[in-house]
Amino acid sequence: MDWPISEVARMSGVTARTLRHYDEIGLLPPARIGSNGRRHYEEHQLLLLQQILVLRALDVGLPEIGRILADQVDTVEALRGHHLRLLAERDRLDTLAATVSRTIAELEQSRRDGTPMTAINRPENLFEGIDPSLYEANLRDFPGLYEKAGRLAATTTPAEAEAGQRERTALMIRLAEHMAAGTPPDAEPVQAEIEAQYRVHPVSGEEYRAIGRSCVDNEQWRAAYEAIAPGLAEYQRDAIEVYAVSRLG
Repeated sequence: MDWPISEVARMSGVTARTLRHYDEIGLLPPARIGSNGRRHYEEHQLLLLQQILVLRALDVGLPEIGRILADQVDTVEALRGHHLRLLAERDRLDTLAATVSRTIAELEQSRRDGTPMTAINRPENLFEGIDPSLYEANLRDFPGLYEKAGRLAATTTPAEAEAGQRERTALMIRLAEHMAAGTPPDAEPVQAEIEAQYRVHPVSGEEYRAIGRSCVDNEQWRAAYEAIAPGLAEYQRDAIEVYAVSRLG
């Protein structure tokens, strides 16, 4: 039994255009192509598509997925490995959800009674469930910043790295408090915080604007900000945009 591309698209939720792209790059060739040029898929291709979609959900890129599929020998063993990765990702997301919930509660309490957030005493609590390597890898989109961060990391002691993380967390918390108070992104107190962040790794104005957009567009970066307070990613982006345009040209 086989299924035409339109039916596979319906069943999987993947567009026919994407399926054709997977065929074009050699990732998922159809079982056969009919006389009318329509692609048809059999059970083997559906199992491969399932693996592709699982790996995409785990943020594995298409080139790496191609290598994984080419190297695997047994489908059941491959699926067991994917299953373990999904369970690990589920646990990470559960932890991340609890982190966000705790931060929301503390921000609301701070707003009600005017007391500082207790999480700032242990800023690492804000990042439970977040893998820093995911965000560091995405600095490759900004070569100058990536190289500078790499050189700095190579000469930084664990104590210095922890102190730097605490300071960055404190900056993000203060920004979240401005947001909770309704302070607009272009207000001077907010811009002062953005300048403090900028001076850690100064870059060109255009690159800083791109970094600001990545706070929202990059899923992993966005999750880091949203772990502190919902809406903080957009608030940070808008504040960076104001700073880059008004002070960096």
